Amino acid sequence: MPSLPALLTRSIHAAARVSPALAGDLAYRLFFTTSPRMPVREADAPTLDDARRGTLHVRGIEVSTYEWGGGPRAVLLLHGWRGRASQFAPLVRELVAEGFRVIAFDAPAHGASGGGRTDVRDWVDAAEQLHAAHGPFAAIVGHSFGAFAALTVARSTVPTGAVAAIAGAAGPDAFLTEFARELRLDPATTARLTERFHRRLGLDRATVSARYDAARHPLPRETALLVVHDRDDRRMPDSDSLRLHEAHGERSRLLRTEGLGHTRVLSADATLDAVVALVTGGLEAVDALGSIAPDETQARRRTPRRTTGRTAAATTTTAATSTATTKPPVTRTAAMVPNTAIPSPPPSANPIS
Repeated sequence: MPSLPALLTRSIHAAARVSPALAGDLAYRLFFTTSPRMPVREADAPTLDDARRGTLHVRGIEVSTYEWGGGPRAVLLLHGWRGRASQFAPLVRELVAEGFRVIAFDAPAHGASGGGRTDVRDWVDAAEQLHAAHGPFAAIVGHSFGAFAALTVARSTVPTGAVAAIAGAAGPDAFLTEFARELRLDPATTARLTERFHRRLGLDRATVSARYDAARHPLPRETALLVVHDRDDRRMPDSDSLRLHEAHGERSRLLRTEGLGHTRVLSADATLDAVVALVTGGLEAVDALGSIAPDETQARRRTPRRTTGRTAAATTTTAATSTATTKPPVTRTAAMVPNTAIPSPPPSANPIS
């Protein structure tokens, strides 16, 4: 039997011939669909098992939380749409080895959490509760939709010294635009989808921009930004990340990779190096990575992390197998780019992370 997303996709174009409003309503339902839930990868399971688990109640839904490490400084990780906290396992091991506590959660309708519906307000609510319990956070790291959420909370209720936005977007318009492009929605259907989106949040277009667009309304001046995006990302093209980077001037750094796509970039060596540098030493440490020639950066292998327990075993295994066996090679990985005037390609970005 076809899945709900497949059935909705088939129905949208047929409905558009009769009623763009109906087609837009179907597109809206598909836009917010979170099924099927992502399973835990075998390589990530030992790190997930090593977490100290807890729960939050987010708008009436029980949400699973995770904590690793015991250092005095904490980092918050935000997964993307249809993602889960366990995707951050390689980064968790790196940060714990550097002496940080790492905090994450599965959003409602994701991972091990309850619920069947969710939107960005749930990411914000969970981040606020975790900030109250574990903050302040030295940095917030987000992937895809989680990057958008990280930018949102860092601009409002969860102050932090640094944000790393990986394969993300500056605001919600990018998700809507890419979703409409991917499904080849006509203008009337897209307009209905956008109307329903704004109605769900209870905000008009101007207020949505002010509250959620981190390029038009950048991070606080004291917050550093790292933007990581793969040139070959087909699920979320990098145009909105370039817009985000440009909007933050000298306090943003841009890492562009090739050949990794939307998900694999999260565990690539170049990404891990840049995020760890940001968290441990700020933009100066990130800049120091740029002194390494791109080919040399690609050839580097991570030093095995020797800690204790299952996290240590998983770390050692991952490091030993290296990029050659468990991670795709970073082909022509660009050196770190300080902010300059970067020409942006036509705007597009994908809604589903």
